[in-house]
Amino acid sequence: MPVLYQAGDLNTNSLVVPDLYVQIQKPATLALNGVSSGRIGLVGTAAWGPVNTPVIVGAMGDCLAAFGGKQALATDIGTAVNIAILQGASDFRCVRVTDGTDAAATGTLAGVSLTARYTGSAGNAITATLTQNGIIASKYTLTTTHATLGSRSYTGASWTAIAAAVAADTSALVVATVPGTVPDLAAGTATLSGGTDGGTPTTAQFIGADEATRTGMYSLRGQGCALGVLSGLTDNTSWTTQGAFGLQEGLYMIACGPAGDTISNAVAMKTAAGLDSYGVKLMFGDWLWWDDDTNGDMLVPPQAFVAGLFGGLSPEQSSLNKQLTGIIGSQKAGLASSGTTQTYSDAELGALFEAGIDVICNPAPGGSYWAVRGGINTSSEDTTNDDTYTRMTNYIAETINAGMGTFVGDVINATLFGDIRAVLLGTLSNMVSTGILEATTSYAVVCDASNNPQSRTALGYVRADVQVKYQGINRFFVVNLQGGSSVVITTASAT
Repeated sequence: MPVLYQAGDLNTNSLVVPDLYVQIQKPATLALNGVSSGRIGLVGTAAWGPVNTPVIVGAMGDCLAAFGGKQALATDIGTAVNIAILQGASDFRCVRVTDGTDAAATGTLAGVSLTARYTGSAGNAITATLTQNGIIASKYTLTTTHATLGSRSYTGASWTAIAAAVAADTSALVVATVPGTVPDLAAGTATLSGGTDGGTPTTAQFIGADEATRTGMYSLRGQGCALGVLSGLTDNTSWTTQGAFGLQEGLYMIACGPAGDTISNAVAMKTAAGLDSYGVKLMFGDWLWWDDDTNGDMLVPPQAFVAGLFGGLSPEQSSLNKQLTGIIGSQKAGLASSGTTQTYSDAELGALFEAGIDVICNPAPGGSYWAVRGGINTSSEDTTNDDTYTRMTNYIAETINAGMGTFVGDVINATLFGDIRAVLLGTLSNMVSTGILEATTSYAVVCDASNNPQSRTALGYVRADVQVKYQGINRFFVVNLQGGSSVVITTASAT
């Protein structure tokens, strides 16, 4: 009787019974799916939500439900997400940090203690109401309500039953603590109070700890983010640490200088920090005016605009000269409504770019709009100081890292070499078809006996050499114009 076998389960060298043997093999992997190049890891403050825990956010509704309403703070998660979404981003991993003084709001209703599920001032707006069920008089309904976080309802015949229902709800707004002597149910209302945000974290708390329980920036490890923002953190002592983390995780870290900075101070701060890394894009401390739909006109750091722009661009694209949305002024230019229009001179821009510092300003090369003016990172090397070097290198490296591990443990032979080449070539070919790479001549893969001698394979080593040529960015567009009555125009004759 024929039996089906999974590939590898049947030893075909030891068969003795004539029969039909069907082996089921998995489809061959011809190419790897590209990793996300637009996911933003955002660390900041909030009035609600878990601390030091990555939260998936895809829209403002998700952000408000997870972190409460927006606050008029440079470090606020909700404000940064709002700005980034407007630029085209749609995929975030947000981490709330605090200064350690955050506290959960509390209240008492009919003898039972209610505590906000999370710390933060948003908990002070939670109202808890206990009402008798009109249909079944022996039961009561506890309703917790918040204007932004929504409402939840739980019904039971005792406080013990209601508290159990609350505990079973992973999205509950409160935790109910019933005393040893269970009080009777009685209609009433309570508003929680005493919640605080801990909204002024230090640099060390933003950076966090890279330990068994990760905190701060290190909470973003393994989250598949391509971009990293510590919102509103301007301490230059953190920049090299951000850069090291970005290189380890494949994140392009978007840092910024303090509000109202001067060019000379910005250059001095970068020099003092010893920052020279393609893993960091440093934005000049010319902060931007943003008309927030909740808090009105706000002066905000430029990080979220840049990260949001990259969040909507494929990795071969530079931030240079791409129009940004929602900016109504800057510290240098002033508010658009005031009519102030100070601009940067070429000398000022040159001083920033030579130091590896970028800036958002208006006008841009393409016209009167706000845009990133340099498209550079902080590397001093001409071959690595462009946005696209960082983004493309991280994208390709992370794509390979995400899928090539399946070859570990395979027998080293010509078949393995061929399979490795096929997957890498297929992956790079797909990048050509999507426009990330220019042509099939833009890459080469070597994985055979020429770079895998027996002396190495005998020790278990297999090596694949991959070369990829990125597309350049038009940074210096020169048009030669010849005009005058003596100019001779030569045109090709029609055939």
